[in-house]
Amino acid sequence: MKKINKYIDATKENRLFIAAAFDVTERMVMMSLEFKRNSALAKKIRTLALQRGGVTMSYLPEMETIHDADGYMRQRFPNGALIECNKETSVVELFKNGRFVARYSDVTIDQLAAIQGKAMAL
Repeated sequence: MKKINKYIDATKENRLFIAAAFDVTERMVMMSLEFKRNSALAKKIRTLALQRGGVTMSYLPEMETIHDADGYMRQRFPNGALIECNKETSVVELFKNGRFVARYSDVTIDQLAAIQGKAMAL
């Protein structure tokens, strides 16, 4: 089964409400909200959780982002990758363990997400 990198965050009160509404255990609710079950019932549980104020969340790799006074944004990744973004020129440079990997010009926010993906894959 493909691992889903998201879950639905719901309060304890709402999880108990949903368990009672569907006459299931709280464990079944949790497994549904964590996308560990994908039955018709699990989909109904997720729908009700969202209707009651639940929020879809994503599991993301931890990274540090620093916005410096020198006009750069720097993101450091656990694998040793570093992205340096010049906020004035929109030039982004990618490094791995201190070594230059690539330079990108006129980077948009959408393109930055792709560069972050490349950094995480190094």
